[in-house]
Amino acid sequence: MSEPKSWGVDSMAGPLRRVAMRAPGAMRTADHNRWHYAKELDAPRLDEQYSVFVDAVIAGGAEIVWMPVNPNDDLADSVFTYDPSFIVPGGAIVLRPGKPLRAGEAELHADFYQTQNIPILGTIEAPGTVEGGDCFWLDSKTLAVGRTFRTNQSGIDQLTDILRPQGIEIAEYDLPYHLGPEACLHLMSIVSSLDEDLALIHAPLLPIALYERMLDMEYTLLAAPPDEFEASLGLNLNVLATAPRKVIAVDGFPGTVALMREADCDVTVFRADELCIPCEGGPTCMTRPLLRS
Repeated sequence: MSEPKSWGVDSMAGPLRRVAMRAPGAMRTADHNRWHYAKELDAPRLDEQYSVFVDAVIAGGAEIVWMPVNPNDDLADSVFTYDPSFIVPGGAIVLRPGKPLRAGEAELHADFYQTQNIPILGTIEAPGTVEGGDCFWLDSKTLAVGRTFRTNQSGIDQLTDILRPQGIEIAEYDLPYHLGPEACLHLMSIVSSLDEDLALIHAPLLPIALYERMLDMEYTLLAAPPDEFEASLGLNLNVLATAPRKVIAVDGFPGTVALMREADCDVTVFRADELCIPCEGGPTCMTRPLLRS
């Protein structure tokens, strides 16, 4: 009898079984101006909040597979493992981050997949850029991809070619300029799955074509309070589904949490005012799902 498969993802909210994570390394001493963080970080508080998040992921039922940390590698954003690669049922795709300081993370992820015996289906090459935060499963055969300052047309075209043999369609959506090229606005900054037919959205920035398609697919869309999106720098919407209607969210945004709980979601919150909000990355960003089933 063959061993159970240890990798494969084709949804945003199926039970999270295995996940790749990387503890904060260079982030702890990063120059906040260089990395576009909102403030200088307090390393002990950052570590404490990350530890609480790790406990929440484990409590959600996932096995964490740790990527090795080298605090001298100058990859401050590498704690956000969602962005430099992507997993589909056939294997991994090594992406190419659009934030230049993150370029070295692609090799880190490629090496990781080799150690895990996960096949690499393809790699995004220059001048293409794709970040995982712009890739959102609409259903098991349809991947919505945002064209943003972090994901360009060349990258989307390459990703389309890589996924075509896998039977996966790409649905492309343009995002607005918003705060400009230095800020991080991903597709998943404005839509987060809570279940296969339930999603949290930031309505003012959601592309109309995506809104209409999700309604046609019979999604229920929960519009989070816009003031909490602004106050959290978009992190109120960055929630991690560990199972259908079971999510981990950033604390401090009661309107968003109440909206999810009213939709029968089990919501675990953790303080992230040091770890997430200043650094433009939340619970989803800090995980690279390897297996959802």
